Amino acid sequence: DDFDELVVSNNDVVLKNIAEDLRNHLPIEAMFNSEHQAMQKIHQHPLPVIHVDAFLYDDDFVDSLCEEGKMSRSYCTECGSYKTASLEFISHSFSLMELKFLYQHVLPDLTGKVVVDVGSRLGAVLFAGYLYSSASQLYGVEMNADFCQLQEMMITKYQFIDRIKVVNADICTQASLLQKADVVVMNNVFEYFLDRQEQARAWEFIACNVRNRGSLLVTVPSLKESLSKLQADVQLSQWVEEMQLNYDMYMEEDVDREALEQIHLYKIL
Repeated sequence: DDFDELVVSNNDVVLKNIAEDLRNHLPIEAMFNSEHQAMQKIHQHPLPVIHVDAFLYDDDFVDSLCEEGKMSRSYCTECGSYKTASLEFISHSFSLMELKFLYQHVLPDLTGKVVVDVGSRLGAVLFAGYLYSSASQLYGVEMNADFCQLQEMMITKYQFIDRIKVVNADICTQASLLQKADVVVMNNVFEYFLDRQEQARAWEFIACNVRNRGSLLVTVPSLKESLSKLQADVQLSQWVEEMQLNYDMYMEEDVDREALEQIHLYKIL
């Protein structure tokens, strides 16, 4: 048990080192200028929001940035007054806590299994899958070439090349990859990057190609929430069964239960 704890602790350190490396290659909001649509949607949000990548910045790190004046947790509702409100933070990556919960408590033993992360972005799901699971292959599908380049840099530096592969493509061109996946992960994957018609098309493609009975689908937010605003021809009751998760299994300190409850697990029927 002591040895296992040492290995897990070392893996945490590796992931934190990767996050530090990535921070050195990204602006503080962890978005590239090439993400035109995502930036536009953030600006159009009815209330001010800020993109804070949860893999790169935990709460303590955000606090230190706020103290340095590089970030704020609030905005002024009447310029010049003391009337302030909390900013809404959004992230397109899992935090270290969420990644550990995913691989140690949500997913079963992945020995010999294929994991596909749709919209792999910085590669956090891939790197954690390499360190915390025995998945035989981890594929990241990412449309943005800038993020693919960053992922490749980390894969090479940390010698993950034997089990991780990044595909620079639209997921709707990757039918064969989805068809062989045992686990598909989708974290806030389409809403900020595609218009509603494109989102509906993407979900229909996913539902058509992720069909292996017993394979697993991990989503944030729930499928019901993601599809509620779309006119997509996806019959959830005929496609998936939601698996109940025990959020109390995660015993580490400072657990953000609200964040964990955003993670949903489905089994393909």
